[in-house]
Amino acid sequence: MAQLGAKARARLPDTSFAYIDPAGRRLLPIHDEAHVRNALARFDRVVFDDDALRDRARTRLLKAAKRYGIVPIGFIDGQLRPERRLPTGRVALLLADVENSTGHLTDLGDRYPRLLTDVRRVLRTETRRSGGQQVDARADEFFAAFSDACQALSGSIAIQRAFASHPWIDARRIRVRIGLHIGRPTLTRSGYVGIAVNTVARISSLGHGAQILASMSLREAIVEAGDVTWRPMGLHRLRGIPDRHEIFQVETPGLEADFPALRSALD
Repeated sequence: MAQLGAKARARLPDTSFAYIDPAGRRLLPIHDEAHVRNALARFDRVVFDDDALRDRARTRLLKAAKRYGIVPIGFIDGQLRPERRLPTGRVALLLADVENSTGHLTDLGDRYPRLLTDVRRVLRTETRRSGGQQVDARADEFFAAFSDACQALSGSIAIQRAFASHPWIDARRIRVRIGLHIGRPTLTRSGYVGIAVNTVARISSLGHGAQILASMSLREAIVEAGDVTWRPMGLHRLRGIPDRHEIFQVETPGLEADFPALRSALD
C-alpha cells in the first residue's frame, strides 16, 4: 500500500476518513481499496472517545468495504462479538471512578460531557498502552480487564500519572479512585459477570481520588513490582460480599501516598 503523504491527505475530503475525532484529527483513510483493508486491520488500535463515535466509524468503514467488494468476515464477527477480544480464565480487573463527579457536573453544566470525554480518552489510552482492554464505561466509571496482573498494576499507575499531568478544563483537579482485583469472572456477550466484578467495584468505592487499592489476590499474583510498595490497609467487609478482604494501597514514586481513612463499605 502506497504511503499517504501529508499533501495528498490534506486534499482528501472528510468523507474519505472513517473517523474524525473531537480535535479534528482525521483517522483511518478509506478512499481506496488498499486503505480500506488497512483501516480494517488497524481499527482496534484506534482510541475512540466514546462508543457512539466508535460505532459511527465502524459503520463508515463497513460501507467503504462493501463499496470495494471487500467481505471482512473476521472484522464483522470480532466487532459484533467484542467479548472475543477480552481475556478469559484468571483475569486482572481494574475499575476507575471519578471523585466528586456530581460536583464537577454541577459546576460545569452543559460542559460536563466535554470533561467526561477527556476522562474516558485518558483512561482508554493508558489502559491500551498497558496491554488492557476496556470492558465498559458508564457515566463516571470505567471498567477494564488485563490478562496479566502486572499489566493491570502498570495501567493503574499510568492512569494516575496521566490524570495528575493532564490539562483539565478550567484547570480543574480531576482525580479517579482505582480498585484492582484478580479472579475468574464469567465472560458473556455483554461483558463479565460474577463475584470478581462486584469485588473490584467495592474495592474502588473504598478509596479516594488519586488512590489505588488492590486486593490480596492481586497483590499475591505479582512476584516483582519494581519500585512499587504495598501499604497494608487492613481487613475490610465489602458491601454484598460475604468474606472480608485484605486491602493494600499501591505506592510508587510520583504518586500521592497520603489519604484519609478508607471510606465505609456502606458509603
